[in-house]
Amino acid sequence: MTVDDRVGYPSPPDLPEFLQTAEDEFRRCRPPEESRSTTAGRIPGEVGLWIFILGDMTIFGALLLMSMREYHAQRGLFAESAARLFPAIGVINTLVLLLSSYLVVCGIYAHRSGRHHRTVIFVAGAVGCAAVFVALKCAEYWHEILNGATPATNLFFTYYFALTGLHLVHVLIGSALLTAWCVMARRQRSWQQSRTTAEGISVYWHMVDLLWIAIFTLVYLVCAQ
Repeated sequence: MTVDDRVGYPSPPDLPEFLQTAEDEFRRCRPPEESRSTTAGRIPGEVGLWIFILGDMTIFGALLLMSMREYHAQRGLFAESAARLFPAIGVINTLVLLLSSYLVVCGIYAHRSGRHHRTVIFVAGAVGCAAVFVALKCAEYWHEILNGATPATNLFFTYYFALTGLHLVHVLIGSALLTAWCVMARRQRSWQQSRTTAEGISVYWHMVDLLWIAIFTLVYLVCAQ
């Protein structure tokens, strides 16, 4: 410990080696000062993207509200039908999408700091999570159809297939966008060149995640009560 000559008080001790290493790694992961100054105080993506997301979420919201209205009118039917679903698959898919959103956030930070190799790893991991989600959802569809559950079975399964099927289409679109982001990162495009595209893709994917959480909560959990 040393003494600060200016004030006469002991200066703080040096950080332990492992903390200093962690701090250095954090500083390397932070975006450059120029990137932080250009992104501070601004909404990511473009205005048109947010208009699209607002419209998309409005459609999903309307479908969810309609399904909840029918649920309150036919609780017995909805509870009996929801019991035929696989909550475990829904939970796994929820965790998978949450992990994918975390990887997308890591990808954004890596891209901002010019670490293209890490960007590819993080975004490719998110694509892998999307593939797991699609595989599990298709397996669940297959099992339900084999057991006679189709959109024409009853009103619950009409809303179930409509909501989850529309969401699955969004997951596939998001997977294609994430793949395009991977290609862009592999070509080592700078953050200034690709900021709008990368931010737009990340915002879209977070919307996909948020929509699934709402669908899972209402369709798998609430309707089963």
